[in-house]
Amino acid sequence: MKALQYRSIGAAPEVVVVPDPEPGPGQVLLKVTAAGVCHSDIAVMSWPAEGFPYELPLTLGHEGVGTVAALGAGVTGVREGDAVAVYGPWGCGSCAKCAEGKENYCLRADELGIRPPGLGAPGSMAEYLLVDDPRHLVPLDGLDPAAAVSLTDAGLTPYHAIKRSLPKLVPGSTAVVIGTGGLGHVAIQLLRAMSPARVVALDVSEEKLRLAREVGAHEAVLSDARAAGTVRELTGGVGAEAVFDFVGAQPTLATAGAVAAVEGDITIVGIGGGTLPVGFGQLPFEVSVSAPYWGTRGELVEVLALARSGAVSVHTETFSLDEAPLAYERLHEGRINGRAVILPHG
Repeated sequence: MKALQYRSIGAAPEVVVVPDPEPGPGQVLLKVTAAGVCHSDIAVMSWPAEGFPYELPLTLGHEGVGTVAALGAGVTGVREGDAVAVYGPWGCGSCAKCAEGKENYCLRADELGIRPPGLGAPGSMAEYLLVDDPRHLVPLDGLDPAAAVSLTDAGLTPYHAIKRSLPKLVPGSTAVVIGTGGLGHVAIQLLRAMSPARVVALDVSEEKLRLAREVGAHEAVLSDARAAGTVRELTGGVGAEAVFDFVGAQPTLATAGAVAAVEGDITIVGIGGGTLPVGFGQLPFEVSVSAPYWGTRGELVEVLALARSGAVSVHTETFSLDEAPLAYERLHEGRINGRAVILPHG
């Protein structure tokens, strides 16, 4: 089968031919119908050789949907031909966090060497994907694969982040979304669907700010040195009850700290490498700062339900598997507005 692999440190990903996988006991083989392209993959391919955590070559892709092609011995709960989404943050299934459905916070994954597809295990940028356990599959139930695949991360990750702040997003409150690309433009829709808060979007790109307005942002502000002052003006000097930074770079985190209200939440979702000083006098009183990771299996079910209702959708650009290196190149250059999706059989 064809697969997109990161094969050597510092090199561009390549489309190669690898052996077809076969499911072992308890495993499920999917024929991949769509795979999502993510900035996290670029981060992985930017890491230096020293301390690189994964074995190479690595088939990329941690967002995947497909149809069940074959079942390993003992598998129940799914049938061949089922259309499913893959829950990506695999865990051990038995620790205290996994027992709550929070495999994204599995306490034993590192110890046991359990890796998500595309982030250590072979990923979805291939014609077929081997899934370790049927519990990591969620029915698509009529959703279009290309439209749904990015919801497994670009939908699930902001959904998980936003749910934590919903008690503060009451009528009259403000939520700020910094970075309105792949995850951020979905976060805007989720905030509109899940809360009465006014949504203020920040980005450095006018094109992405246009997308932010199209998907429901009440205000769209250029993310520059004046952005924090603008948000303060919009909120009558109070600031935002919840700030979601989908970039995570030093300048955006500085903005997040500057616009947060007293008792507000700052949620760092982006992996841009920035840090935010926390201590008495560094931020408004009783501001909470968190850096969540992905989301739970139950939350993925909820995100897909929102998509079926029409409350959330992902702006996508599609590419063939042979065009996947181009998709990563365009994403790295900031030329993807929304999310890039690979169609391995398209």
